[in-house]
Amino acid sequence: MKGKVYIVGAGPGDVELLTLKAVRVLEEADVILYDRLVGENVIKMIERLNKELIYVGKEKGKSSFERQNEINEMMRKYAEQGKIVVRLKGGDPLIFGRLASEIEYLCRHGIPFEIVPGISSVNGVPAVVNIPLTHPEFASCLIITTGKEELNLSEMIQKSTFVILMGKDSLKKVARNLVNLGLSEEVPVAVIIKGTLEGQKIHYSNLRKLMRERCDFEGPALIVVGKVVNFALLNF
Repeated sequence: MKGKVYIVGAGPGDVELLTLKAVRVLEEADVILYDRLVGENVIKMIERLNKELIYVGKEKGKSSFERQNEINEMMRKYAEQGKIVVRLKGGDPLIFGRLASEIEYLCRHGIPFEIVPGISSVNGVPAVVNIPLTHPEFASCLIITTGKEELNLSEMIQKSTFVILMGKDSLKKVARNLVNLGLSEEVPVAVIIKGTLEGQKIHYSNLRKLMRERCDFEGPALIVVGKVVNFALLNF
């Protein structure tokens, strides 16, 4: 019987910013594979759980590709032994956390997995110094990038994921605006209704269809636009 892999966000460092679900999953784990960016206080907490802890951090000067392959193989090995594996990452695994390569690998090998999001440094760190990331007058949009990227706006648009809040009643307008920005009409879209709640529904489309189809969704909706939407359609 196969076990399961939980890919868990450990938050920006403060152990009290771990989510309740993250703590529960860590307590249930047989093996915890943890990253270099997991906070020291979080590590001290998991050391007290008496689990098998394995450090899998990527170090400067070493091949991250080879290290990632080792991590993938470890997740597979322990899961195939029927164990509950926690892959613990700093921050939130969805944001610059190499999540895509790991879930592709797990899907390819038929390993059940679940993602447990964490508080990202993107919002966790500004919060402790009282910086709002949006403002009704001069910050209606949030751009997340790395210092390694060249800030070429037209290129950024093509390689970006757009997450639109409060856009359920203006989906056609949103789609049209993104196409006018230069996005292909074939770019995939996911409209997630009542996300994380009972009765959650997901509507998959693309910008071309979204500009034309009737959209009658009940409940709060979050819209994700970009090629990463295809990962939601992986089979495992």
